[in-house]
Amino acid sequence: MEAVVVDAGSKLLKAGPAVPDQAPSMIIPTHMKRVPEDGSLSENSLCEDIVVDPVVRGYIRDWDAMEDLLHHVLYTGLGWEIGNEGQILFTDPLCTPKAVREQLVQLMFETFNISGFYASEQAVLSLYAVGRISGCTVDIGHGKIDIAPVIEGAVQHIASRRVEIGGVDLTKLLAQELSKSNPGVNFNLSDVEKLKEKFSCCAEDEVAYAKIVNSHDVEEKHMLPDGQVIKIGREKYTVGEALFQPSILGLEAHGIVEQLVRSVTPVSSENHKQLLENTVLCGGTASMTGFEDRFQREAGLCSSAIRPALVKPPEYMPENLTHYSAWVGGAILAKVVFPQNQHVTKADYDETGPSIVHRKCF
Repeated sequence: MEAVVVDAGSKLLKAGPAVPDQAPSMIIPTHMKRVPEDGSLSENSLCEDIVVDPVVRGYIRDWDAMEDLLHHVLYTGLGWEIGNEGQILFTDPLCTPKAVREQLVQLMFETFNISGFYASEQAVLSLYAVGRISGCTVDIGHGKIDIAPVIEGAVQHIASRRVEIGGVDLTKLLAQELSKSNPGVNFNLSDVEKLKEKFSCCAEDEVAYAKIVNSHDVEEKHMLPDGQVIKIGREKYTVGEALFQPSILGLEAHGIVEQLVRSVTPVSSENHKQLLENTVLCGGTASMTGFEDRFQREAGLCSSAIRPALVKPPEYMPENLTHYSAWVGGAILAKVVFPQNQHVTKADYDETGPSIVHRKCF
């Protein structure tokens, strides 16, 4: 039985057998609805009251909900049988607290009775997915942006940085902007999320964005699911621009390219070229129309003597690799650590307890 790889994000959970040249067999929303004991959902129950988010800004926050979600994924989705559980590799967000790692390994051995466990940091795995062991990852997730320099498969934590904005903040920004230009229209965030995924894009540069903001030529009409017709134009460019001008979100922070360039400063200068010239973009937001071109344009203008350059994924890798590159890297790594017995075994766990995870996995 193939080892299973699980990448649990704030918005989507990706899971499946470790087959690196295929997309994960399960990609499902991470958020869940709490159902009453009798399984009924009354007509007047408020959805907001029963939505549960097991993962918030990349970290597991609700362990009971996470246990339920993993039970569904492993036994219903992937066909595990109780009493015959296999091995599992988890992708680990940047700067995950030690206590969270220990609680995860404890849950997997004590509740799910797995035969083997491994975890590796998402930044490292995203590089593996494009055939690199050194470089920088810029991961724009649903709840955060992680920028991590990696040397020889090791994240340089002294240089890594997390920006507490992500896709959810861009969705809220789009909702605000659309409400200004469409007074009287009631927007809900799930509709705006779909609009963001369909329409959001990046202008070529700041000058082009400034022209768009003062223009009405880019407006188009769109019908919402409830029949309301809205105008959407410059708002779709504001979403992408916020990544390069965070002041749009009310943040005093550098744009994403400048953040990347500054992140390598604490690392020895002899590594700067190797790091910046092997930059990998990941996360759903990174596939926004025009984002990659704008990123490269900004890279050519940045303050660094060494310009960041993007690594393209190999042709044999699945399409939309940016959406699940950490999962693919996990599938590659699983093919090494489990056959070579580098993972945490049940005997290891029974002998040492949850703290074994720090010694064998990170």
